[in-house]
Order: sequence, then C-alpha cells, then structure tokens
Amino acid sequence: MTLTLLHTSPVHVARFDALRDRIAPGATLHHEVREDLLERARAEDVTPAIAGEVARAVEGRRALCTCSTLGEAAEAAGAIRIDRPAMRVAAQGGGPVLLVYCLESTEGPSRALLAEEMRAAGNEAPIEALFVPGAWPLFEAGDEAAFWRTIERAVRAAGPPGAVILAQASMDGAAALLEDLGRPVLATPEMALRAALAV
Repeated sequence: MTLTLLHTSPVHVARFDALRDRIAPGATLHHEVREDLLERARAEDVTPAIAGEVARAVEGRRALCTCSTLGEAAEAAGAIRIDRPAMRVAAQGGGPVLLVYCLESTEGPSRALLAEEMRAAGNEAPIEALFVPGAWPLFEAGDEAAFWRTIERAVRAAGPPGAVILAQASMDGAAALLEDLGRPVLATPEMALRAALAV
C-alpha cells in the first residue's frame, strides 16, 4: 500500500525518502507538497478553509502529515500527525518536557497535543516551551546545518527539564548534535514514519 505524505516544504521529500530507504525499503511513498498551506496558516491561523484543503489532500488515503502546524486538521481528517508518536513517548516517560519549536504557529497545536498525551499518561509534570527565534530564516535559506546548530545552542542554554521534543520535522538534525545531553531528545520524522507504516 502507498503512504501519502503531506508536506509544506519540498526538502522533506528527500528527508523521508532517505528514512524510508533505511527503515522500510519496500514501502511506497507518495509526496504531496503544499507550501501554500503553511504560508496561509502562519498568516491566518488554521482556518476552516485551510482545514478543508488539508482534509481533501489526505481524504481516503493512508496518510501522514509532516507539518506540525497543520497536524490537528490532518488528524481530524484521518491522517497521522507527525508529532503524536514523539509526544506520546515523552509523556509516558514521566517528568517535565521541553517543547522546542521555531515557528510561532507551531506552539499552539504542539502544546495542546503534548498536554493531551501527558493527561492520558497521568504525567502531571510541567510543559516548558522554548521558542528559537531567528532559526527559521536559516531553514528557509537552505542552511540546515546552521539551523540545527542554532537549535542545539538554544536547547543547551535552556538546561533542564527532562525530555526534549523537537516539535517540527525540519528540526530532526539537531537531535544528533544533542546526543550527549544526558536526557532524551525526540525528533518526530522517524517515529512518525514507523507509526504510519505500521498502521
């Protein structure tokens, strides 16, 4: 069966093809890139019109939405949202969670999802949100290495609490830079792709 991936940046096509080649080489991925949906959501929030377009993009398909801003709308339409598997693991680990994000439009849906998973896990520890200003323009300019280093520095400067969630798919490269942090650092792409392929 084909898995449809709804992206809001074309760079995710190669990212997820490489993941597929490593963890499930027999899987077939269909990529649908809709940069306009994120652009509009950043300007207008996720309006009913945007949610409707997301729903039409994933309707009737086995689908994974790789954009955390659009995740709630995609999940409501039957897709897997990229951040749920990582959020669940972080919540079930107990203790506080540091939610790291680089787009302000990500905070609301990501925080709400993490709070939901923490309630389900009986985890009453606090959620701390860390916005990394100045990082996103580096991603938009195609300088992923600088983007990831900026995130790494921000996380190290934040110090405790416990588990760290890199809320956006584009942030995954920072996880390797934080391997020595001494606490879990969870990136969303691999966990989400494994979950979507297992459905």
